[in-house]
Amino acid sequence: MPALPIDTAPIDTSQIVITASRVPESDGDTPASVSIIDPQEIERLDEPLVISLLRLTPSAAVTSIGPAGSLTEVRIRGSEANHTLLFVDGIKINDPASGDAPRFELLNADLASRIEVVRGPQSALWGSDAIGGVISVNGLDDAPGYAASAETGSFGFARASASAALTSNAGSLSGAVGWQRATGIDSFGAPGGDKDGYRNLSGRVRRTFAIGPTIKVGAAAIALTGMSQFDGYDPVTFVHEDTRDESRNRLAAARAWAEFGSGDSPWSGDISASLLGSSNRNLLADEALNRTIGTRRSAGAQVERRFSTGRVDHRLIVAAEGEWESFHARDTVYGGLTDQDRTRDHNALTAEWRASLPRFTGDLAIRRDMFDRFKDATSLRASALAKLGGGFALTGAYAEGISQPTFFDLYGFFPGNFVGNPSLKPESSRGFEASLRYRRGAVEASLTGYRQRLHDEIVDVTDPGTFLQTTVNRQNVSYRSGLEAQAAWRIGDTLRLTGDYAYLHATEPDPLGGQSPELRRPKHSGSIAADGALGRWTYGASLAYVGAHLDLADNFPFGLVRLHSYWLAAARVAYALKPGVELYVRGSNLLGARYEDSVGYRTEGRGLFVGVRLADRRSSP
Repeated sequence: MPALPIDTAPIDTSQIVITASRVPESDGDTPASVSIIDPQEIERLDEPLVISLLRLTPSAAVTSIGPAGSLTEVRIRGSEANHTLLFVDGIKINDPASGDAPRFELLNADLASRIEVVRGPQSALWGSDAIGGVISVNGLDDAPGYAASAETGSFGFARASASAALTSNAGSLSGAVGWQRATGIDSFGAPGGDKDGYRNLSGRVRRTFAIGPTIKVGAAAIALTGMSQFDGYDPVTFVHEDTRDESRNRLAAARAWAEFGSGDSPWSGDISASLLGSSNRNLLADEALNRTIGTRRSAGAQVERRFSTGRVDHRLIVAAEGEWESFHARDTVYGGLTDQDRTRDHNALTAEWRASLPRFTGDLAIRRDMFDRFKDATSLRASALAKLGGGFALTGAYAEGISQPTFFDLYGFFPGNFVGNPSLKPESSRGFEASLRYRRGAVEASLTGYRQRLHDEIVDVTDPGTFLQTTVNRQNVSYRSGLEAQAAWRIGDTLRLTGDYAYLHATEPDPLGGQSPELRRPKHSGSIAADGALGRWTYGASLAYVGAHLDLADNFPFGLVRLHSYWLAAARVAYALKPGVELYVRGSNLLGARYEDSVGYRTEGRGLFVGVRLADRRSSP
C-alpha cells in the first residue's frame, strides 16, 4: 500500500484515498465511507496524540483507560477494539504481542501529516482485523524544508518535535522525531493517590528513489516507544485501587518496496516486504510482572492491468501476500507457568476489479485467507457509486470482514484462572451500507446508513465444573446498525467548517436469549471542527460530543454502570512573528468536562499550553 502525497491547495477539496481500494483513487469517485484529516487541519488543531483527531470522525468510539497516554481503544461502527486495522506509512501496525489491537496511545500526532479512516468491513482488500474499518496514518510530507516545535503547559506536559524533507527529481528523503511527557493526574482519585503520567518517543524516516521513468524503490521505518503509569488491582484482593502499575511498550517496523509503471501505463505493480517487532512489559512498584514479545514478517506482490472497452475504463488488480508471526510470553508472578512460545502464518490471494464510466464507478473484490492454525476464510466486497447530477451521488456496498483469533485466545494460560482454546475459528462480519452525497463548490454533505452482523464472535466463558475461563465462538449473532451525517463548508483558506453526527445501535446476545446493548459504545456522538488562516493568524478549534454509554464496573458488586455524556472542546491560536516563526496558545477540555471513558478511571480537566513553532517549507523543484 503506497503512501502518497496529496494536493492540499486551500481551494481544492479533492483528495486521494489510499485504503478504500488496492490502488489510490479520488475521494469523489470512491463508494467507500471515508474521512480524511489533511495536513492543514492536523497542524492547526495541533493535538498531541492521533487519538484526539480520531474523535472527530464519525462512528469512532474512543475509550481511554485513564488520562492521556493510557491504554486506548477505538471501536468503529460498534466493532470490537481489535477489529480495526491500522497502517502507518503503509506498514500494518496491529500489535501481535497485545491481542492484535492497535496501540493508539503510542501514536504521536507530531509524526502524522495525514489521517484516513475507511469505515465498514474491508477484509476483502486488507485481510484480518478490518471488520470495523481501516485507519491509515501517513507520516509523509514531501514539501522540502524543515519544521520544529516545542510546547509546555498543564499537567506537567511538555513536548518537542522536529521534521525535515529533501526532494529532487530522483527521489525524496524525509524524517521526523517527536517526544512527549506528562506527570498527569491520579486516575483512580483516591485520597493521597499518586499521579499517573506518561511519556513517549517516536521517530520515522522514509526514502524513495527513482530508477528510470517507470521504476521507483523506497523504504520506510517507524519506531514507537512509550511508558504509562496507571492504577490497577491489589495483588492479594484483586480489587481496583490506587497502585503503582506501569506499562512500557516498544514497537519498531520497517518496509521496503519497489514499484513499476506510471499513471498512463497499462501495466503497473509493486513488490514489498516488511518486518515488525514489539515488546510490552508490565511492572508493579518497579518490579517486573510479565512481558510479551511479538514479531511479524510479511511479503507481497501486486499487479494492475488497465484497459478500456468502449466507454468503460477497467482496472484489474491481483495481489498475493504472506505473513509469518511469532509470540512469546514470560512472567514472574506465576513462576514462569504462563510462558508461551508460539508461531503462526497465513497466505492470501486478492483480486479486485474496478469499472468506471463518467457518471458511474463499480468495484468488486474477493480475498482468500489461508491460515495454518484454524479455518480458512473468504471475504467479498461489492460497491458502486452513481453520480446523479447537480452535485448529488448515490452509493451502495455489501462487504464482509474477518478477524483471526489472537495468540491469547488460542494459547493463553493463567494458573487457576484461564486457559486458551486452540479450536477457535475466525470471527466474521457481513454488512450493507448506502449513502446519499452532495458535493458542489465549497459545500460537501453526506448521509449514510449501515447494518452489520457479527458471527462467531470470540468471547470468554467460565466452565461450571472447573471454574476456569476459556474462549469460545459465540453461536448467536451480534448486531450493529446506524446512521452517519457529515457536512463541510470552505471559504478559501480563511475558514473551513466540518461537522458530523453518528447514531449507533449495537447489541449482543444475552443469557436469556435476547439482545443487550454493547458496552463502551455511545448511541449518539458527533463533532464540529473549524480551522483557517487570516494574515499572520492561524486558528483551529474542535468540539466533540460523546453520548451516554454503558460500562462494567471492576469493583464489587461488578454491575453495569451508565457513564454520562460529555463535550470535549479544544482550540489553538497562533501568530507568526515573522515568516517561519510562530507563537501559539492551545487549550484542551476547555469546558472543564468531568468525564470517564471507562468506569473508575478519571481523565484530565481543563488544560492550557503555550508553544513555539519554526518552519521553512518550499515548493518542490
